[in-house]
Amino acid sequence: MSRTHRSRTALAAAALGPLLLVSACGGSGGTDDTDGAVTELHVVDYYNNDPNKSVWQEVLEGCADEVGVALRRETVPGGDLIAKVLQMSSSRTLPDVLMLDNPDVQQIAASGALTPLDEFGLDPGGISEGVLAASMYEGQLYALQPVTNTLALFYNTEILAEAGVEPPTTWEELKQAAADLTEGDRYGLALSAINTYEGTWQFLPFMWSNGGDEVDIATPEVAEALQLWKDLLDAGSMSQSVVTWSQGDVADQFAAGNAAMMVNGPWNLGTLEAVDGLEYDIVPIPAPTSGADVVSPFGGEGWVIPRTGDDARTALAAEFVQCLTGEAAVTAAAVGTHTVPTDPALAPAVVEQVPQLASFAEQVPNLRARTGQLGPDWPGQATAIYEAVQNALVGGMTPQDALAQAQDG
Repeated sequence: MSRTHRSRTALAAAALGPLLLVSACGGSGGTDDTDGAVTELHVVDYYNNDPNKSVWQEVLEGCADEVGVALRRETVPGGDLIAKVLQMSSSRTLPDVLMLDNPDVQQIAASGALTPLDEFGLDPGGISEGVLAASMYEGQLYALQPVTNTLALFYNTEILAEAGVEPPTTWEELKQAAADLTEGDRYGLALSAINTYEGTWQFLPFMWSNGGDEVDIATPEVAEALQLWKDLLDAGSMSQSVVTWSQGDVADQFAAGNAAMMVNGPWNLGTLEAVDGLEYDIVPIPAPTSGADVVSPFGGEGWVIPRTGDDARTALAAEFVQCLTGEAAVTAAAVGTHTVPTDPALAPAVVEQVPQLASFAEQVPNLRARTGQLGPDWPGQATAIYEAVQNALVGGMTPQDALAQAQDG
């Protein structure tokens, strides 16, 4: 990759390494009894809003009970997590267990801040290979991720039925359906093409499913995917505002009836269910051609063990992290937070309770890690992708030129 952008996470990871040399001898902020036995585990995560906060509280407490310790949980806003970890490292109060957004795992592991889980013989079980790829660094496993989310196509069943339109399964069908469903102030399709990582995240299923690759985005395969988005915008099937809409904005447009279809994720299920009279269904994102696989990125977080220098404590933390991938913990977390298990074998029990998750669960075996090929260098290319999307959609450039400029920039 000819372009390097270091994200805040990458800079924080670089800083963590030297700090851990100091903090390792200081131990964790957990509690021991007078005999030196560990009686409490300190856990830090960024699930600081309900329902996720409360759901995960029960899951974490269940695993604390299973390993025989008390739980001391600390939640922080997502944007503050890495800064919090840096502060804890410098004050020698690193937690026993830490949650990280999955694209950050490799960057933090590269700094030497994490304990390889292989040292404790942790079993990833049936977690899909694509998900595991984000938890690996230089051949070692550093995180276990119990649940995940991805993208699919939501559609308003009433609007499609009135228009006599079937849910599209291919790109050509998507363009036709979006055109047929566009009427008055209502657009056929809404998605997020914003100039942030959200825009890249939404573009990846189209890029990857067409054979595109993040290592080199200046290829015909990626250009064809970007041309699809440009065609939809130029035809008036999408609002010009998609280049400024977040995924939350997209959900609001869909809920208000301003878009007949949208590309979005299961974190919106609670919001949509609260809208009186809204009838919708969910199908996989259309593939380039009939029968082709749809390859989507996955979201969600992995659970890691910081290096604290306390062998007994890290061993107990490992038992705790293993528990989080057990069937009971995974099912409770998935149902409660509208996510899907990373182990496909655990999905049926979840889908039975939350049928709207079916289209997301069926994608798990083909899910792909954003950091799978570029590792810690992923943020730079993620930036290049959303810049190219913006330049092609509203910057007056062809998809080919926009991608070439972004790749060589």
